Amino acid sequence: MDFYDVIRTRRSIRSYRSDPISEEVLNRVMDAARIAPSGSNRQPWKFIIVKDESLRQRLASICGGQNFIAEPPVAVVACGYDIHRNRGGYMGEMSILVDVSIAFTHLIQAARAEGLGTCWIGAFDNNQVKELLNIPENFYVVAVTPLGYPREEKFREPGERKNLEEIVSTDKF
Repeated sequence: MDFYDVIRTRRSIRSYRSDPISEEVLNRVMDAARIAPSGSNRQPWKFIIVKDESLRQRLASICGGQNFIAEPPVAVVACGYDIHRNRGGYMGEMSILVDVSIAFTHLIQAARAEGLGTCWIGAFDNNQVKELLNIPENFYVVAVTPLGYPREEKFREPGERKNLEEIVSTDKF
C-alpha cells in the first residue's frame, strides 16, 4: 500500500474479528516500531504483545472498560523509561513520551499497511497495567492498542480537518 494511502486511511478501529495474525505479519509490524528514530538513538521503549485472552480482557477492564481491546487476538502495550533528558527544558522524565510515541506511530501505520486495525488507547491506569503485566517500576505505560483485523472495512479518507494555512506558517508563528 502506498505510504500516503496508509496515513490518509488509518482510523481508530473499535470492532475486530478474532482471526489470527501470522507471526510474519506481526513481526513486520513490530519491526516497524523497532526501527523508529529516537533521541540520540536511545530507543527507550519496550513493547508487550498480549496474546493471552484473559490478560487482554483484564487489560480492557483497566483501560476504562473498553472491551473491544480484547476482541482481536493481540493487544500491544507500549512502555518507556526515563532517558534523563529534559527535552525543551520542561519535559523532564516524561520526555520519553516523544520517543515512544514515534515508535508507536510506526507500529500503527505498519499495521494499517498490513490490513490490520488499531486504536491508540490513552485511557488506562498506569499502575494497574504495570501490575497486570509485571512491568518494572522504572517504566511508564505510554499507550495501548488492540491489533487485529477489523470486523468491517472502516478505512477511509479522514473527516473534516483544518486547512494547511491554519496549522502551518513559514519563518515565524
